[in-house]
Amino acid sequence: MINAMIFAAGLGTRLHHYTKNCPKALVKLNGKPLLEHCILKMRAFGVDRIVINVHHFADQIEDFLESNKNFGMDIRISDERELLLDTGGAIKKAAPLFIPDSPVLIYNVDVLSSLDLGELLLAHKQNNALATLNLIDKKTDRYLCFNQDGLLCAWKNDATHEEKIVNDSHLNSKAYSFSGIHIIDSKLLELIEEEGAFSIIDLYLRLAKNHKIAGFYDSTELWMDLGKPEDLLKAETLLKK
Repeated sequence: MINAMIFAAGLGTRLHHYTKNCPKALVKLNGKPLLEHCILKMRAFGVDRIVINVHHFADQIEDFLESNKNFGMDIRISDERELLLDTGGAIKKAAPLFIPDSPVLIYNVDVLSSLDLGELLLAHKQNNALATLNLIDKKTDRYLCFNQDGLLCAWKNDATHEEKIVNDSHLNSKAYSFSGIHIIDSKLLELIEEEGAFSIIDLYLRLAKNHKIAGFYDSTELWMDLGKPEDLLKAETLLKK
């Protein structure tokens, strides 16, 4: 059994006029809402249950799912109407909704990727990791560093020169961008001590001191963050080809 969680609660501020009257998750790409693209990818992969967090125009997302009969899937809503909880807080709140003792695939609603999710899951199981983060080569200010054993050892922000170090293995590590796709073991849910709104990355950095937080390098051709209007237009062109 496997769960999925789709992060769909964001305000979508970078999408300007697109999200004035609808949530980012329902912004259309090639005639289909971003959320539908994600759900169909999860369904094709064979996910048993999907949890979707909602905040901005939450009613519209619930109505969309109801009108499509949940696309034939077992879908649960994690309600963040009162307070956006960031990525870590969202997972903590959603924890009771997951199928127990089963891994959770986590996916950002505004990511378009050709990643083989089966390969990511296989690597996660083979590494016996607490979490496995999908990594890409992409220019960014914020990087995650993985040591020679492929384990998380640091976070760095080149713009602010801020660093969060797990251990000395970061001195001989390689920096990657995080794709917004990851898998967590159900045991991780029991180790969350943080409260309120917090980043999953900060949780990973804390847990990496004593647990295996692994990386999986994604060499597939397509990965896009669809957070800006120009990204949506570029993705439309790619998909039409």
